[in-house]
Order: sequence, then C-alpha cells, then structure tokens
Amino acid sequence: MKVEFAPLNIPLARRLQTAAVLQFVLSFLLFAQVCLVIIVFLIIRNYWFLYLPYLTWLYFDWQTPEQGGRRSEWVRSWTIWRYFKDYFPIHLIKTWDLDPSHNYIFGFHPHGVLVVGAFGNFCTNYSDFKELFPGFTSYLHVLPYWFRCPLFREYLMSSGPVSVSKKSVSHVLSKEGGGNISVIVLGGAEESLDAHPGKFTLFIRQRKGFVKIALTHGAYLVPVFSFGENELFKQVSNPEGSWLRNVQEKLQKIMGFALPLFHARGIFQYSFGLMPYRKPIHTVVGRPIPVHQTLHPTSEQIEELHQTYMEELRKLFEEHKGKYGIPENKTLI
Repeated sequence: MKVEFAPLNIPLARRLQTAAVLQFVLSFLLFAQVCLVIIVFLIIRNYWFLYLPYLTWLYFDWQTPEQGGRRSEWVRSWTIWRYFKDYFPIHLIKTWDLDPSHNYIFGFHPHGVLVVGAFGNFCTNYSDFKELFPGFTSYLHVLPYWFRCPLFREYLMSSGPVSVSKKSVSHVLSKEGGGNISVIVLGGAEESLDAHPGKFTLFIRQRKGFVKIALTHGAYLVPVFSFGENELFKQVSNPEGSWLRNVQEKLQKIMGFALPLFHARGIFQYSFGLMPYRKPIHTVVGRPIPVHQTLHPTSEQIEELHQTYMEELRKLFEEHKGKYGIPENKTLI
C-alpha cells in the first residue's frame, strides 16, 4: 500500500481542524472507557473521598438524561467545535419555515458511522441552527448506553444530547409552548453497519415507534437527510449473511450498539487511520408533516403516517441529491 503523507507546511487552521475532529473521534472510541477505568482505579485504591461523593450524586442524578439533560452553553461554544465544523465542512440547509408554536421530531438520516452531521449541527453553537430556526431548542437523542458511563455522561450531556428512550422523547415533546425539536437518528446502530460510501440503505420500514409518539403528542414530523454522512469513512466489507455481519449483529443485540470496522485517513498521512475524510456534509431539513394529536392511535393511523413520512423522505432525497453530486440512478433503499 502506497502511503500518501500530509505536507509539512499545513496551515494552522487546518491543523486545529484536524485536532478538533481527532478529539471528537477519540471521545467516543476511548474517553468513555478511560472514565470507567478512572472510577475503577479510585475504588481499588480506596480513594473514597473522591468516588463516594460522585457515586452518591450519580445515584440521584441518574434520570437527568431522560429529563432534558444538562446542556452547557459554555461547552457548546468551545472554539474547538468551530474547527470541527470547518474540517469537513458541515452545512445546515432549511427548505421550509417551521412554526415555533409546535414541537417537532426531526428524523435524521442516514446514521453514518459516528453521526457527525447530527452532532455538528444540533450539539454546537457554530452551526446555522439558531439563525435558521430562531426560537427553537434541539435535543439530539442518543443511545442510553452512553449515559451509563460515569464521568463521560457529564461531558456528553454538556453538549446537549439526551437519551433516546421513550420517556426522554416524551419529556421533550410534552413541553408546553412549542419550539422543541427531538432529533432522532431513526436507523440506529443497525444502520451504521451499512454506512458505506455511495450506499443509501436506511433501516426505517420497521421503525414505527417515532410515529406513534408523534401522534400521541401531536408533534410534527420532519425528514432530515444528511448528504455526505456515509462518505466520511470506509468499512470492511460486511454484506448481509457474511460471517462478519453475523458477528456484528449478534454483538449489537448483546451490547445495544454496533461495532462497524471502519477506517479512513491518518493524522499525518492520508492512506489509513481513524480520522474521517474531509468530505462536505450538507444536512437538509425537509418539509414538516402536520400531525393531529391522537392519544391512542390505531395501528392503521400509525401505518398511514409512517408511509407518508417515508414518501416525504424519498421526495427530499430525490429533490436534492443532484446538488450534492449523487448520480441520478442512485435511490434510497
């Protein structure tokens, strides 16, 4: 394999962008485990004056990720997130005005490997979200697993993510006055295993829980497609039925999250590593689908709204794919 090294005279801004993305990647690959090791170390060494107060506080704070989280505008405004956004870069595109008197569910597609577009647009103050959607507050819902990691959960919540549990989504959508947006990556961990460049496979046909909760709360549904999300990494080939895919799916059922074997570029060379490629991400927010509140929706009502949502998502993809270099013959699967 021929290794292509980065030039030595890289501008400072690009170095800072690389450092910011490296920090993001390592946060999800290593930081949670490091935090757990720290807690175990403190317990083994019997530093009770450090771990006991924290674990006591953790016991009383356990439900916070399901009750709107604990975001910090200071953390969301760290300069590192501006460099993170500019690395790819990440763009947010609005196609329709939203009424701030309603609450909404943004269905985010596709998952990709690390959901970079969702984090960059809805968990930092350097996207155009506040300018495009004034008066709104977004909540990115992520796997509850991440909030079970001591210390790491505090870091994660500070950027704004909350749990993706039904209780958590209901908490956001039941807030009076409107102006709240639940951002849900509907394909989930299963979809990340199909996050290959040039592929547009979505796991959504059997995902109907978000439709039921939208009907229950009268939350409008909005399809969101993030063009470029699947182009950031390459994965080891894992087609359906292969031994690798079978192992990945079994581990996902056991642990609750997937383990895609991905790679991209390195820090000082462009041939191999865990750094994502510099590929632009365009997150396009589609047309809202009005939803009439139905406290006890029937299966027929859920199915009808689900079909409407999938059709709107397909229209959004077809209308915008040409703008972002996707061939005409490519379609959603």
